[in-house]
Amino acid sequence: MKVCFVGVGSIAHRHIKNLVDVCKNRGIDIKIDLFRSGMGKELDNSIIPYINCEYKNYDLMPKDYDVIFITNPTQYHLDSIQKFYNNTKSFFVEKPIVSYEQVEEFERIKNKINKTIYVACPLRYKAVIQYIKNNIDLSHVYCARAISSSYLPDWRPQIDYREVYSAKKEMGGGVAIDLIHEWDYLNYLFGKPQKNICLMGKISHLEISSEDIAIYLAQYNNMFVELHLDYFGRVPMRQLLLFTENDTILCDLIQNQVSYLKSGKRITFEEERDDFQKKELIYFIDIIDGKADNFNDMDKAVETLKLSMGN
Repeated sequence: MKVCFVGVGSIAHRHIKNLVDVCKNRGIDIKIDLFRSGMGKELDNSIIPYINCEYKNYDLMPKDYDVIFITNPTQYHLDSIQKFYNNTKSFFVEKPIVSYEQVEEFERIKNKINKTIYVACPLRYKAVIQYIKNNIDLSHVYCARAISSSYLPDWRPQIDYREVYSAKKEMGGGVAIDLIHEWDYLNYLFGKPQKNICLMGKISHLEISSEDIAIYLAQYNNMFVELHLDYFGRVPMRQLLLFTENDTILCDLIQNQVSYLKSGKRITFEEERDDFQKKELIYFIDIIDGKADNFNDMDKAVETLKLSMGN
């Protein structure tokens, strides 16, 4: 498998290491190239042995990649898909597929795209989410309450939080887009709501230009969903609470636990960060091999993006 990464930040480093491991376990020979602007940081020594070639000039790029991973900042995704369209058979695009401001432009061109485009949705592969999907009758849920709360300066302690893209609205930062994973798994579990109301803004002491809080209330045929996202919670929380007829179920994505609060039943999953990231890469390889359906294609990714903006 011949692949190229466009943009080599922290998530690309993780994908490269995991992809090498997945391909090794599946007996796949892999060759990894990079396309970089030359403005980024030096490559981490841990991935240098895996890199075949590094390009800074587009005109020198090969035209026969099996996959191009779009892992640069969100506002460059649309340009990258167009620019590298003729260089690859398929794309793996980090979330979100494009910035919200680019949705109309993307929808004008997407019908002309005749290649596999898969958009990252790693939380779907977490053991807790898969347990909910496969073991709980969601038609019996009256209401769901989800939260993702954490303190932005703690995300990357070695970097000034004011300089990361999350802090800058003009770079596509803000909780609504940055934490789009929550809407992705809610859409995966419950589908698209009939109505979605959103309040978002900047209210904390953080020195950022992007929104640091977003609160949603979504209405379905027979249930409601509440969602809270923020950058200022001093104790990390990533939970989904399900209110059903017979129990209240707390699903903790950090602790990897599902707790039935009335009956006392608790299930704990042994899972590391790379575990569900690797499951996603395995599924993606199955998609491009024709062994699995693409359940987060362009249309689904745009639908989730619109939900994140309250539409």
